[in-house]
Amino acid sequence: MSNTQTQLDIDREKGNFRYDVDYEFDAGTGLNEKTIDYICDVKGEPDWIRQFRKDALKKFLEKPMPTHWASHDLENIIFDKIRYYLSQGGQKPKKTWDEVPEDVKRTFERLGIPEQERKFLAGVEAQFDSEAAYSNIKEAVGKQGVIFMGSTDALKERPEIFRKWFGKVIPTGDNKFSALNSAAFSGGSFIYVPPGVKVSHPLQAYFRINAENFGQFERTLIIADEGAEVTYMEGCTAPKFDTATLHSAVVELVALKGAKIQYITVQNWSNNVFNLVTKRGLAMEDAEVKWIDCNIGSRLTMKYPGVVMKGRRARGEVISIALAGDGQHQDTGAKMVHAADETTSNIVSKSISVGTGRATYRGLVNIPRHLKGCKNNTECDALLINTSSRTDTYPAITVRGTGNACQHEASVSQVSSEQIFYMQQRGLTEAQAMSLSVNGFVNDLVRQFPMEYSVELKRLIDLEMEGSVG
Repeated sequence: MSNTQTQLDIDREKGNFRYDVDYEFDAGTGLNEKTIDYICDVKGEPDWIRQFRKDALKKFLEKPMPTHWASHDLENIIFDKIRYYLSQGGQKPKKTWDEVPEDVKRTFERLGIPEQERKFLAGVEAQFDSEAAYSNIKEAVGKQGVIFMGSTDALKERPEIFRKWFGKVIPTGDNKFSALNSAAFSGGSFIYVPPGVKVSHPLQAYFRINAENFGQFERTLIIADEGAEVTYMEGCTAPKFDTATLHSAVVELVALKGAKIQYITVQNWSNNVFNLVTKRGLAMEDAEVKWIDCNIGSRLTMKYPGVVMKGRRARGEVISIALAGDGQHQDTGAKMVHAADETTSNIVSKSISVGTGRATYRGLVNIPRHLKGCKNNTECDALLINTSSRTDTYPAITVRGTGNACQHEASVSQVSSEQIFYMQQRGLTEAQAMSLSVNGFVNDLVRQFPMEYSVELKRLIDLEMEGSVG
């Protein structure tokens, strides 16, 4: 196939479902200063945001494509053909349930997702229900003094809190895609938890309604003040098939002294999506930042949640599951930067490669010479389902000084044919036996997911295995 054919043309890419929607606001294709002025005018943004976006645009244009990542496939993204801002204004979406592709409907059904929820996840019809659910959560946590709103609202309504940390955990110039997000960001959540407040409800982006965009470049900022605790969940295991073919989010977490933030992501993108996300948390003294991350689907995912442990006895953890199906590349991992004494980090990564799928673990652990009493534990386990599956591990661990400890363990295994044969003798089909093996492989991690997510994940693995045998 020629390079031109494989290039990403946002309007024509096979599997990229389009709908006839009248957009009230459309910035056109390509990203330049005019696009940014258009976005700022439509959203009524203050001058400092306009300047922030324009500075980010310069950095985006200057920065080369990443070469140290899974970057060969990135050449297929043509930035000039992407629409960076689409909004329906006050109108409701005009998609109908009939327009949702049959294979996506079947997946919803097989996952056991209720009818109303299916329609919401597909972006049709269930707007009022989901808005009500979101406002109920907002009201409940509001009584605890928690601020939970969209990033756009936070910029306007709470600049005194928002501006202090916005772009401080992940600088604009961190990488080409964080610069792109900083120039074109739209949507996402802002959460501030006051000192000592332990949020009783897990907050879900699942209920966030953003009519303003398709969530291609959302920006999320979560601040837990001293001694506060919060759990945030985004995404859902249902297929996302919106017109966003490039998804480039930035997520910044700030855990102040003694605070705890847990951030759970379960995403299942359609197979034409480039999912290029930058996520990082800052943990101050005695604070804890934990990422629980599950990546399924997409054409290419590049995501390495990180924690900078800036205060003494801070803790960072990344629990990660990646499932790479036919023609998919999951390039995932974690970054742990120790910047204070007695800090502790833990990375547990499990990947499954099916068919021609490829999973890559890319990790970074850094403990400088002057620190004492730091500990890191890294575990990477990979499971190969077929002879054509592939897995790679690139751990970069730098531990200096004498008072620090680090351990790294990695394993690669293939589904045992004897085990599959034994289970088939007990009446299971080959697909069921495969599914049982894979679920057993990730079971200890899946237990850490909330119940509804772990149930859907198991079903999703069943579906993937059905297509993998033979």
